[in-house]
Amino acid sequence: MTETREHDVAAIKSVLERLYQAWADGDADAFVTDYTEDATSILPGSVRRSREEVRGKMAEGFASYLKGSTTADRLESIRFLGESAAIAVSQTGVLFPGETEVPAERMVYATWVLEKRDGAWLLAAYHNSPAVVAG
Repeated sequence: MTETREHDVAAIKSVLERLYQAWADGDADAFVTDYTEDATSILPGSVRRSREEVRGKMAEGFASYLKGSTTADRLESIRFLGESAAIAVSQTGVLFPGETEVPAERMVYATWVLEKRDGAWLLAAYHNSPAVVAG
């Protein structure tokens, strides 16, 4: 992990920790607190084009198929692009109630694009892709 900017690295880690805690709490409003208004989220078969669209889809999920779920996450790297942009890469998966491990076929690699605005790191874009290709 690139840690040449310790304060920024800590702030970005905090953004992701708050997001994962909001997921565990099933709180769609808190989930998008650190998203920019025009953030995008791309998942296999899905594109969300604003913070509000992300919030709405997460609220639907938390009320149904994601109810009671948490995530298992491992941050792999943070790379800075100048003073006000960063890319974080993580490996993550959804843990459903009763599970202690995420099956390999549900693990994904995720790319988080963050932008520093007025001293705060915000999520501008998210994308994930399966970690294992079925074949």
